[in-house]
Parts: sequence; C-alpha cells; structure tokens
Amino acid sequence: MSRLDPLLERNRDFAATGAHAGLIMKPRQPVLVVTCLDPRVDPGAFLGVALGDAPVIRNAGGRVTEAVIDDIAFVGTLARTMQPEGPLFEVAVIHHTDCGNRRLADASFRSVVAARTGRDDSTLADLAVVDPAITVRADVQRLLSSPKTPPQISVSGYIYDLESGLVTMVADAAQPEQRDVSLSASAT
Repeated sequence: MSRLDPLLERNRDFAATGAHAGLIMKPRQPVLVVTCLDPRVDPGAFLGVALGDAPVIRNAGGRVTEAVIDDIAFVGTLARTMQPEGPLFEVAVIHHTDCGNRRLADASFRSVVAARTGRDDSTLADLAVVDPAITVRADVQRLLSSPKTPPQISVSGYIYDLESGLVTMVADAAQPEQRDVSLSASAT
C-alpha cells in the first residue's frame, strides 16, 4: 500500500465530478501567485483560487529564485502569445508567518541543508524568511529588477498571517523597470 492511496481515492472522486473538463490554459484571473509549499499555505484555501483560476508557483518560503523568475518569464511569453496587447497579469508574491524557511538563519541547520543539497551557504542564508515583510519586499524588488521579467506585468507583495487567516499587502503593485526588450532578451 502506498501512502498516496488516500489521495488517489480523492482523485477518483474529483475525476468523477468532471470539474477538470473544458478548462482552457488562459486563467480566469489575471494573477500568478508565488507562495510557500508549506501545507498550511494553500492559495486554494486562503485566496479561494479554484482550478483554472490562476497559475501558482510554490517553493520553500515562496521565495523569488532564478527558477521562479524563469517560470514567470515563460508564463509571460506564453500569455503574450494569447493576448498580444495590454497588460498581462499581476504576480502576487505571498510570504507567511511562522515559515519553516526561517530555520535557514541558523548556521548549523543551514550547513546540514548545504551538505545535503550542494547549495552555497550564503545563498541558503539569503533564502531565510525570518521577517516576511522584509523578505517579500526584497523578492518583489528582485522580480521587478530582473531583465527576464516581462515589462507588461505588475508585481505586488503580501503576507499571509497563519493565526488570523488574513492576507495583508506590504508592497503595492508596480511594473518592472522600463528597458529595451531586445537588449534584455540577448542578456538572458
């Protein structure tokens, strides 16, 4: 018996509803959510994001890493093919209270993670989420300043409070710095 069996049973129940049928790739909401993989942090629950509503990128801490920037660049390029004119979508970076990534601030824990993953100690230290208000603002700025970020999107930052269940904006929506797209494409 697999530990996945109870979830596979839920999948059969889901498939029987037909809720997945007829969905198109273009999301119903012009939003892309970046948040943590913590099981207490599910945008389907705390934002009501339903199947087909919005793309969601989840990783440890909900941090804006190079991989996340690459994914957003891909989604932006894909969205541009479906909607050639106008703004594309807003990226909502959402960090949360009591994040497990805060443990990366501890040097001994970080050294174990570095040994296990082969990642650089200083890179791991930068991923710690000790104060989500600080880290979410830093991640919003990182995304806004990346030459890979499509200029037709906006980026905002939020904190999800696990105690109250509320999401609070800490970085207003802003667009990336204007730049020559042909130059930024050759720089990537």
